[in-house]
Amino acid sequence: MDLDEKIARVPDRPGVYLYRDGKQQVLYVGKAASLRSRVRSYFQESRPRDPKTDALVRQIRDLEYIVTDNELEALMLEANLVRRHRPRYNIILRDDKHYPFLKLTTNEEFPRLVVARKVQHDGARYYGPFYPATAMRETLRLTRQLFPLRTCSITIDGSLERPCIQYAIQRCNAPCTGWETREGYARTVRDVERFLEGRDDELLRRLTEEMETAAGEEKFERAAVLRDQIQSLKKVQERQKIISTEEVDQDILGVVRQGPDACVELFFVRKGRLVGQEAFFFDKVSGWADGEILSAFVRQFYVKSIVPAPEILLSEEIPDAELVTEWLSGLAKRRVQLVVPQRGARREFVAMAEANAAIALQNHLLSRDDRQQYVLEELQRALNLAGAPNRIEGYDISNIQGTEQVGSMVVWENGGMKKDDYKRFRIRTVVGPDDFASHREVLTRRFARALEQGSVLPDLVLIDGGRGQLNVGLQVMQELGLDWIPVIALAKQQEEVYVGESAQPLALDPTSPALHTLQKIRDEAHRFAITYHKKLRGRRTIQSVLDAIPGVGPTIRTSLLKTLGSARRVREASVAELASVPKVTPKLAQKIHEYFHPAEAEITDTEPGSGPGPATEREPARGLGG
Repeated sequence: MDLDEKIARVPDRPGVYLYRDGKQQVLYVGKAASLRSRVRSYFQESRPRDPKTDALVRQIRDLEYIVTDNELEALMLEANLVRRHRPRYNIILRDDKHYPFLKLTTNEEFPRLVVARKVQHDGARYYGPFYPATAMRETLRLTRQLFPLRTCSITIDGSLERPCIQYAIQRCNAPCTGWETREGYARTVRDVERFLEGRDDELLRRLTEEMETAAGEEKFERAAVLRDQIQSLKKVQERQKIISTEEVDQDILGVVRQGPDACVELFFVRKGRLVGQEAFFFDKVSGWADGEILSAFVRQFYVKSIVPAPEILLSEEIPDAELVTEWLSGLAKRRVQLVVPQRGARREFVAMAEANAAIALQNHLLSRDDRQQYVLEELQRALNLAGAPNRIEGYDISNIQGTEQVGSMVVWENGGMKKDDYKRFRIRTVVGPDDFASHREVLTRRFARALEQGSVLPDLVLIDGGRGQLNVGLQVMQELGLDWIPVIALAKQQEEVYVGESAQPLALDPTSPALHTLQKIRDEAHRFAITYHKKLRGRRTIQSVLDAIPGVGPTIRTSLLKTLGSARRVREASVAELASVPKVTPKLAQKIHEYFHPAEAEITDTEPGSGPGPATEREPARGLGG
């Protein structure tokens, strides 16, 4: 079925659609209340024109869609698919951090405070998430210093004879020995809850009264401990800026942009205090509105087991606000409001987030540009190049004993890897493990085609290898009349760089950003080559093993893999599952199963009580890679 037929058959139902290119890479993931209307709108001549959508439509070669019961399910599925595929034409939150929580195990008789990665509905109390994780570690350290909570996970019944070292250093009052009562431990837990909830003022007042009482009774050691606790609490209060007299929990989002780049600043306000903030950067978003950037951020950020605050303040209206609100409320299991304030204190909070976003974006762009320029200058100087190498192509060969030889080309451009320009080559003319000849074939095919098509050429060619590989590269470029393009080789063992006709390699400073950049490109070329090699080798292994089974030819092999999904599933399938595959008869299904499970077949062939049958030689069980 071609693309036009698929578009014609899209149902009028809510769901998610995926556009793919000619290599079956996902270009874009979107959701729709009506898949038919949304998908067809991309291909209508009357649609509003914009460069982003025009570029997307030109590359679409295939369509896939998933029908859902309602638009909310489509929203949730879209968020998960965007995180999984990271499509080129979606706004991608390039942040893979997981923000931790502190868990007070109030579902235990003697609660502990532990680190948790996600909130579970298990009766415990969760605090956080903490941004960054260092804030969590500092809070945990301070809590354990201030309050004698146990850190062990043993069952507390008061029967132990001696306490552990935590008692000796005054970090636990030893409820395990019965020296601390349940009531006394419960008071400590309540203090911890007040501290973690930000109710420090009441706690400070009580600790101050206790310190003064202890000092009046000349219990100076106790008074000194209380004094240290008070000082630590005051330091925490100093770090947490009070921005609201109301004890509200809010997440405040402000977005700013400069050219194709954007920044979203996120403030975390808990009990009216600014407890954390973080900046998130987006690139290549020139075709998106500010509200769309915020919407993409919200849907990708909160999908990571992060519970949204009851009130989220936004600098711009977002599309599908009601739907996103319903989704966030479901995540939080309580009401969540999305508010775009126009005036008053809340608007001032958002303006503060926007101001911080502008500063963060400016510093980010300056840092990125300065770093990129510095690396280019270092490469030009270290390699004695005529100009800055804005585009570097890296090449590598991968094979095992000369089988399934492949080559790879990766591209580094303007400070980063440009994966859209990667190429891989299946070696056609070389027999046996000949690295030099394989490099010659790959380089000749790449640059001969570039000359024919007039495509972009690199400023520098980097080959994974030593003097021999470099000589091959220099010869190919000379034969094609491209000897003006500099070629270098980077040897793995000593990280030596071979340049030009010199027999002696360059030994760059191990801390040099120029060497680090070359290593990154070389390692990426190696990764890309070996990934392709493993794919071809795995495919050949699968085919050869299945083809060895009598009665299994190419047609049945394809049917098995297509129906069961993988070679591992073929190996693990039962006789009934194999027999359900099209073109596989019950007799052949039994034969395939016995091929992979000969020991089971032998047990089946021997009837209980009949004694051993004639001796039969059986082949050992075969393995099949998945």
